[in-house]
Amino acid sequence: MDLGLRDRVALVTGAARGIGLAHARRLAAEGAMLALNDLDPDALAAAADELGRAGFTVLALPGDAADEAVASDAVARAFERFGRIDVLVNNAGIGVKPAAPVAEMPLDAWQRMIRAHLDSTFLWSRAVVPAMRAGGYGRIVNTSSMNFTGGGRPGVAHYSAAKAGIVGLTQTMAREVGRDGITVNAIAPGYVATELISQFSDDMMQRLQRQNPVGRLCSPDEVAALVAWLCSVHAGFVSGECICMDGARRDFFWG
Repeated sequence: MDLGLRDRVALVTGAARGIGLAHARRLAAEGAMLALNDLDPDALAAAADELGRAGFTVLALPGDAADEAVASDAVARAFERFGRIDVLVNNAGIGVKPAAPVAEMPLDAWQRMIRAHLDSTFLWSRAVVPAMRAGGYGRIVNTSSMNFTGGGRPGVAHYSAAKAGIVGLTQTMAREVGRDGITVNAIAPGYVATELISQFSDDMMQRLQRQNPVGRLCSPDEVAALVAWLCSVHAGFVSGECICMDGARRDFFWG
């Protein structure tokens, strides 16, 4: 299926590794030109080099995705380079550590989590709207988590709140920009087989796979495939949704 992404311009945050790099690879394979952001400049340079050597057009935009100036400057640079912005995939974020019950959680840990996930999603989404409106086409895909659906395990309220906030932002923004040809959706993955997950013990990995109805973990490429479709011309009437990807295991944080 042709997704209609050839010569579209796609911005991806947190794109240097893991799911973000899978997004970049898939969108490039569909013909999109890439503007990639990541906090780690060396890892981002390596990702951009890999994609560039494969013949894809890539603009590297290093910096903290949760910094307002970084987001604004990156979007401006991408628009200056390509003359348009069609797709934004908000993928940047941090892990759940340090984990602590709400009664014991330091304020800075709470604020850091909200900033990395929710603030960054807001900043980049806000920044791309003028360019998308000018082009009459836009696809914004935000990254939530299955953690938001049941509140998550004890100790990660900051992460659960950030991911639930992303769903609320997604639903409201979708109503605000729909008439401009822009859709806004979110994905909520469960455990995905990234480098981070690979650090789990063998026992933990086996337990996670055994407890999932599908019998395995989701792959980054599967997440990227869903995101690519949401960014496509075929998804113009899908907006304000949060699509779960957990292999039908809704209680996976409690097993």
